[in-house]
Amino acid sequence: MKTGKSWLLSGFGLTSLLLAGCLPHSPNEVVVYTALDKEFSEPILDDFQADTDGTVLAKYDVESTKTVGLANEIISQSGRQRCDLFWNNEILHTLRLKQQGLLVPYDSPLADQYPASFVSRDRDWYGFAARARVLIINTDLLPDRASWPNSVTDLADPRWQGNCGMARPLFGTTATHAAVLFSQLGEEEAKVFLSQVARHAQIEGGNKQVATNVARGRYAFGLTDTDDAIIEVENGAPVAIVFPDQQPDQPGALLIPNTLALIKGGPNLRQAQRLMDYLLQQQVEERLAAGPSAQIPLNLNSQVASRVEPSRELKVMEVDFEAAAALWSKVTPFLEATFPVGGPPSGR
Repeated sequence: MKTGKSWLLSGFGLTSLLLAGCLPHSPNEVVVYTALDKEFSEPILDDFQADTDGTVLAKYDVESTKTVGLANEIISQSGRQRCDLFWNNEILHTLRLKQQGLLVPYDSPLADQYPASFVSRDRDWYGFAARARVLIINTDLLPDRASWPNSVTDLADPRWQGNCGMARPLFGTTATHAAVLFSQLGEEEAKVFLSQVARHAQIEGGNKQVATNVARGRYAFGLTDTDDAIIEVENGAPVAIVFPDQQPDQPGALLIPNTLALIKGGPNLRQAQRLMDYLLQQQVEERLAAGPSAQIPLNLNSQVASRVEPSRELKVMEVDFEAAAALWSKVTPFLEATFPVGGPPSGR
């Protein structure tokens, strides 16, 4: 696809050309690996090209494990890096790259437009355009609002046995959520809670499947992301969105941002910095908020709220994402055993 003198490539076509050395390393070229769905990210990258003299080479991965796959590819390219900028649609595996020394600090002039909790202290990653972890409720099955679950902990309640759903917590935002729970609750309490969830909840392959199955009435509620939940609402399904844990004694809803990070050894650092600053503009967040995915703006100057946000003030969970990510390698074996693919967990 051409925009003026520039073009975008996707998937394995980009990788093959880069491996073959067929693409020039122009100073105005930037290679982006993006886990945000192509339909949302590509128009913004197109506009960067139209507004600048830059060329964007974008690799998209459409697999359900895309965040992990792109991060693994960046790790495998260490020492012969092709990616300049990683646009992740969550944060856990961005921080995994940081732990391996693969990110480059950059003090963006837009850093102070974002809350400190969504900007790395080392300035090697930036969070923007968040999704919230929410409960989606089937209002046909639960017509009485007073009976609705209102906390993530309801997934472990025996009264919802077989009638609630969650994605397998090894990928995407559910993996990030699991790591946060270990950081917030401590290892033993988190293991007890997630073991109870595995016993009582239906485990799906992804957040979209959770939202779809609640909309179809397969079960009464589930834990998903705002972008998947709002699709079902706007499709006219009998569902409602609940931002969980809003009471004074509860921790608040978890916001998981998109993240931007410069990759160590990328061939065009300067152009990657330029693109990062472009993506951190409030107008980009406002555009993502108004789009189908209804991302929640984090830029403090934003004048646009996402239509998925509640009318009342939202209580947001306070999170040290780097502390949560540091636990990932330790908790992964437990999660793999407790939420196995295609079968019940050990001891279930």
